[in-house]
Order: sequence, then structure tokens, then C-alpha cells
Amino acid sequence: MPISSIAVGSPSEFGSVDALRAALAEFISTLIFVFAGSGSGVAFAELTDNGATTPAGLVAAAIAHAFALFVAVAIAANISGGHVNPAVTFGAFLGGNITLVRSILYWIAQLLGSVVACLLLKFATGGMTISAFSLSTGVGVWNAVVFEIVMTFGLVYTVYATALDKRSAGNISIIAPIAIGFIVGANILAGGAFDGASMNPAVSFGPAVVSWSWESHWVYWLGPFLGAGIAALIYDWIFIGPATHEPLPTTDYA
Repeated sequence: MPISSIAVGSPSEFGSVDALRAALAEFISTLIFVFAGSGSGVAFAELTDNGATTPAGLVAAAIAHAFALFVAVAIAANISGGHVNPAVTFGAFLGGNITLVRSILYWIAQLLGSVVACLLLKFATGGMTISAFSLSTGVGVWNAVVFEIVMTFGLVYTVYATALDKRSAGNISIIAPIAIGFIVGANILAGGAFDGASMNPAVSFGPAVVSWSWESHWVYWLGPFLGAGIAALIYDWIFIGPATHEPLPTTDYA
């Protein structure tokens, strides 16, 4: 069962050079991802003089996020695992792939990376608005929660199948970054017009802080964490299972 593989870790891990290096990798990758992803929205607003979102704008956002996430995951994969997302880190934790202590370091780094990316974007564009995620007209908060659950489920399931499952080593793991980028891009095409298709609390957090807009912000935490948890438990329990699960090495939490 997945719960038996969960590792809390030791407080000393907070000062571990390896853990801090991994957290820094998460910070940099999240900064790169959010700057490009949010930047595509700012660029659209500049080109259209803050006009209404169009299908072309949605496609542009999907492509920008897919490409940027592909790169962000790839450059951090060998250092931190390339989570770039608190929900992905949560899913990895539930499957025993990372300790709670290291997860906390990742979450802090990811949130800071997003905030710094949005601050840099605001400065670089001369103070243009960095819009927070919001629900479209007619979309209720629970509609959005379901959207985020399903989309993040697809994302974390993809992460497990291509990156975290030890049997994916080789050709499958090589395509993990692009597969992860593709599912995020596809989900933005599906859900972007309704709630922005976050799938990532860090991606929502940075713009919310910079614009200081928190309406329905909890949706972008609850949905992704629930979706990630469901995906992690299903994949780890059914497809990895107790017979094939590799426990976290004791050196990671001893």
C-alpha cells in the first residue's frame, strides 16, 4: 500500500547540501516556467491592447506552457526530479518517492520561484498587470475544483508513468519531460477557457501575490492536491503495487 512507503525524513535534511541543491533547482525551473507561461499572457495583452481572450490566445498559452514545462522539467530532472509543481511533489511524497522534509523545501522553492518570476515579469514589462487566475463567467467554484482535479490527475499520472515508475527507465523516461509538457498544454486547451487550467498551485500563487488578488484562490490548491493524491494512490497501489514497489533508500531519511 502507498501509505506504508511514506517517509517523513529527518530535520537534518533541511540543512543537507543535496536537499538544498535540489530545492534551488526547483526554484530556478519554476521561475523559468512561470516567467514564460505568465509572460505569454502578458504578451497577448500587449499585442491586443488588453483585448478579450481569443481561441488564438488560448492556443498560444497552451504552447508556451507546454514548451516551457518541457524545458523546466528536463533541466531539473537529474537534480531534483523536475517537479516544478507543489501538487507533483505531493503526489511523489504519497508514493514514497520523496520525504516530507524535502517536500517542504521543494514547496517553498517552487512558491518563491513563481513569485520572483512574476515580479521580474512585472518589472521587465514596465509595470503591466500580471493577472491572477480566475473563474470565467458562469463557472462555479466546484466546477473549477473538478476541472483542476481531473487535469492534475492526468498530469501526475503522466509523471508517475513516465518518470517515477522505476520500470520506465530507458526510452520512456527519456520522453518524460515532453510528455509532461504535452499533457499540460492539452489540459490548457481543455480547461483554460473555464478556470485558466492551473494544475499547479505555484503557478497560481505568484500572480496572486503580485496582483494581490485572492478570489477563489483556494480552488487552485484544493483541486490540484486532490487530483495529485488520487493519481499517486491509484498508480502506486494498482500499477506498482507492494510486490514491485522500491522503498525509499534509508539513507534519505535516516
